[in-house]
Amino acid sequence: MRLWSIHPKYLDTKGLVALWRESLLARNVLEDKTRSYKYHPQLQRFKSSVDPINAINFYLKYIWIEAEYMNFHFNQRKLGKIDKKIQINVTDGQINFEKIHLLKKLRLRDKKRYNDYKSLIHLEVHPLFKIVEGNIESWEKL
Repeated sequence: MRLWSIHPKYLDTKGLVALWRESLLARNVLEDKTRSYKYHPQLQRFKSSVDPINAINFYLKYIWIEAEYMNFHFNQRKLGKIDKKIQINVTDGQINFEKIHLLKKLRLRDKKRYNDYKSLIHLEVHPLFKIVEGNIESWEKL
């Protein structure tokens, strides 16, 4: 499971579809609707937020928006209710780690995206997240 902190606009087709599926699974875990992935480290930041379900629904909304922009038609009925805008901190070290991880994937799967993004110094983050100074997050599997 990979719940990217970077903005979904940087993902290729395969990455965006996987993120949608994995985020829906993450919501099921947070809603206690499945026993699988219950202790997955990627869920830690959602679980520790003020409102985990609202946070994952907000996260899903922006994946759906990006999918529409890319002319994919993810099922809008799968979007959950968002009570309020919420933000979760993410470290700049984590963003840098994710940038490197994404570039490795894009180099194999989507050369054009790789070439477009490899020289970017900073990537935008998903609107759920607020960048703070720090190392790679403790929940990241290295």
